[in-house]
Amino acid sequence: MPAHAYVLVALGVLVWFYPFVRAHRGTAPASVVNSRSRWGVLLQFLAFTLLWQGHFWARALPIWRATISVVLFILAAVLSWTSSRALAGQLRVDAALGAEHRLVRSGPYAVVRNPIYTSMLLVLCATAIIVAGWKLFTAALVLFIGGTEIRVRTEERLLASRFGEEFESYKHSVPTYLPFL
Repeated sequence: MPAHAYVLVALGVLVWFYPFVRAHRGTAPASVVNSRSRWGVLLQFLAFTLLWQGHFWARALPIWRATISVVLFILAAVLSWTSSRALAGQLRVDAALGAEHRLVRSGPYAVVRNPIYTSMLLVLCATAIIVAGWKLFTAALVLFIGGTEIRVRTEERLLASRFGEEFESYKHSVPTYLPFL
């Protein structure tokens, strides 16, 4: 794999990840935490590491694959930057609620309920296009979806317990991760 492919993946991940570091700094302590979401985090992490298990160093990088990867990284970065800004101090790794927690329905949250997970899916796909074959990508995708489902269900239970009918209405009017589905 050419050196510029590694630079592309590293740069794409860094640009995507940076707003989460900034947004997490201003997060107040959580009053309610459900640590079961950590199993989802683990599966998502395994999905990303699985992509790198093939013979990626021997792969060529045609311009069409690099172009698709760049587009996916850009879309992922737009979602990560706008999502972290919309959450404004509520971003956490665990499924958790703080005393100041509010139900965010603006920005990308008006289009999908979980735009951060959508952005993570785009990063997974952008990386897979460069480093993984179809078999590894399929296995990684299954792990990622499983981990994401664990996280989404855990988080949505917390939101439903806090916001009740307001969250249920939001849940029925906005898709989970993919817009227009």
